[in-house]
Amino acid sequence: MREALRNLYPVVLLLLSALFLPPACYASNVVMGKIHFEGRSNVERTSGVWIDGEYVGYLKELTGSKKVLLLPGKHTIVIRQDGYKDFTVGVILQPGEEQVIGVAMEKSITEPASRVTSTVKISANPSRAAVFVDGLFVGHVGEFHRWGRAMLVEPGVHRIRIALPGYESFETEISTRPDQKVEIKTDLLKSSVPLTDSLLELGDGNAASSPTERGLPNAIASPTQR
Repeated sequence: MREALRNLYPVVLLLLSALFLPPACYASNVVMGKIHFEGRSNVERTSGVWIDGEYVGYLKELTGSKKVLLLPGKHTIVIRQDGYKDFTVGVILQPGEEQVIGVAMEKSITEPASRVTSTVKISANPSRAAVFVDGLFVGHVGEFHRWGRAMLVEPGVHRIRIALPGYESFETEISTRPDQKVEIKTDLLKSSVPLTDSLLELGDGNAASSPTERGLPNAIASPTQR
């Protein structure tokens, strides 16, 4: 009788653990699915990736240690690039399943660009952070960090936002004149808000969360005149 009870002891412990462990512990034991992205050109490879409404990075960086892991189930993936139509695809992942998504961006019909522009150079850390102008995604910081590759905007007032999961967002407003150069510098601070359970987890173990909408005091927006 004692031997039988001794054999049941581990089973009882397992049942009690299942009853009292918090839900987050279950997620850590789930076999995650994996998403790979393939892009034909630099347009696709520098496009931003949203999964279930969360920005997670640009396509080229989501490989290796930053591969995308998702909980089994249904997910919506949106790829965005300035001047192109959104590329949207729905996926259903089984536990441990790997899927490859081939991304092909299609140009959107836009109004002719203005011949009079202002130039905006952005230097920020981390350089993989997304850049939004007046609410629209235009690329990541690494694309605009040199004057030769700086962003061109129409003269006037623009709202610039720099955001990355796990960091506090930076927002600033600039007012530019024709042919003016403006430089924005900032270091994003890691968010003090605890990362919540997410359907998505980057391969390096950092869960993706929606960044908070606060500006940082250690940012500089400095205009220079040609």
